[in-house]
Amino acid sequence: MATPVIVKEITALILLLLLNGPVLAAGGVVGAAGSCMMEIGIYTAHFTIYQPESRGEDVFCEDLPEVDNTLFVLDFLHGSLKDVPVDFRIVRDLDELGIFARWEHIAAMTDLEQRTVFYQPPALHPDNKLQVEHRFLEKGAYIGVVTAPHPSKDIVYRAVFPFRVGAINWWLWLTPLLLLTALFFYFRRLGHFRGQTND
Repeated sequence: MATPVIVKEITALILLLLLNGPVLAAGGVVGAAGSCMMEIGIYTAHFTIYQPESRGEDVFCEDLPEVDNTLFVLDFLHGSLKDVPVDFRIVRDLDELGIFARWEHIAAMTDLEQRTVFYQPPALHPDNKLQVEHRFLEKGAYIGVVTAPHPSKDIVYRAVFPFRVGAINWWLWLTPLLLLTALFFYFRRLGHFRGQTND
């Protein structure tokens, strides 16, 4: 009977959504073993966001619940990153690109400077860590961009990651809840029909 297989698949899906949902970010940020990772071309960095004044030590990967002071932290996993100038930009997502945002969209913005709410120019980070602090004043959609050149070649790598401020990803919790509810009613109905058959 295929029911045990279906149960296993649904249970695995629910666990995946519950455990990895918050780190299934878009763009240059990905989930890996329960942590947030940023891919900047050939480079990789641990990526975490904090809102210490309102959320204490809570860690975020993308969408931020509060319009508040926010700390972005990149811990470089490649030693060569500390030897190249890395910059960090945050722009308003006025075109509502969301998860489809790519560097081509950013490069095509003729009003990039007007959309930019924060910019940290290229700088070396010998401690292998980039920290950026910015106080958001408005809720809405934003796009982060991290730029890093190749240490020896004329190549520039970028990570583009969309996120929202003052938003809660309700689907991260509603989807597993709906799946659990559907599973409950499925087994309840299955048990009902078995009961009728055995009478």
